[in-house]
Amino acid sequence: MNSTTVRTLLVRGMLAGLAAGVLAFVFAYVVGEGSVDAAIAFEESHSHEHGEELVSRSLQSTAGLATGVLVFGVAIGGIAALAFCFALGRIGRFGARATAALTALAGFLLVYLVPILKYPANPPAVGDPDTIGQRTALFVLMIALSVLLGTGAVLLGRRLAPGWGNWNASITAGVAFVAAVGVAMAVLPHGDNIPKGFPAADLWEFRLASIGIQAVLWSAFGLLFGYLAERVLEPRPVRGRVSTLTA
Repeated sequence: MNSTTVRTLLVRGMLAGLAAGVLAFVFAYVVGEGSVDAAIAFEESHSHEHGEELVSRSLQSTAGLATGVLVFGVAIGGIAALAFCFALGRIGRFGARATAALTALAGFLLVYLVPILKYPANPPAVGDPDTIGQRTALFVLMIALSVLLGTGAVLLGRRLAPGWGNWNASITAGVAFVAAVGVAMAVLPHGDNIPKGFPAADLWEFRLASIGIQAVLWSAFGLLFGYLAERVLEPRPVRGRVSTLTA
C-alpha cells in the first residue's frame, strides 16, 4: 500500500470518525445526560462548597459534549484507519469492509470495553477529585496494556496457525489474552469507591449509557469507513461505451 493510498484512507477514516461522532453525540445527549444531571444534583446536595459555575450546565451538555465527542471521533477515526492499513491482508483473506469491521470491533474491545472492566466509567460525584490524575493515569495504562496484549494475542495466533490450524490457534490466543488481562487487572490497584448513598440506579444508567456511546461510535465508524475504504481499494469497474460501429 503506497503513501498516497494510506493518506487517502487516513482522511476518510477521520471523516468516518467525525460522522460516527455526530451519531454518538446524539445518543449521548438523549440517553446519557439524564444520569449526569442526577449525579450533579447528588454532588450539590452533599457538598458544602458552592462556588460560582464557570461554564453553564446547558453549555456543557450541548457544545461542550459535542466538541469532546467529535474531537474524540476524529482522533479515533484516524488511528483506526492507520490500524486498518496495517491489518489489511495480515489477519486473513478479508476484504476492505470486513477488515474495517474487525478493526472497529478490536478497537471497541481493546480501547474501551476491557479497560472499563477494571476501571468503570463514573459520573460526577464519584471519585476523589484529588486522585483524578492518578485514576486517569491508571486508566490510560490499562488501555495500553489491553492494546499490547491484544496485539500479542494476534501475533501468537498467527504463529501457531500453520501447525495448529486456525481454529485451535485462535482459541489458544484468546485464552492467553484473557489470562494475561486477568493478571494485569489483579496487579493494578483499584479505583475509588462509590460514595455512600449514591443511587445505584443512576450509576448503572450512566455506565450503560457510556457503553452505548462507545458502541454507537465504533459500530458507525466500522460501517462508514468500510464503505469508504472499499471505494478506494476495490473500485467498481467502469462499463465501457458500447461501440456503435457495425461490421
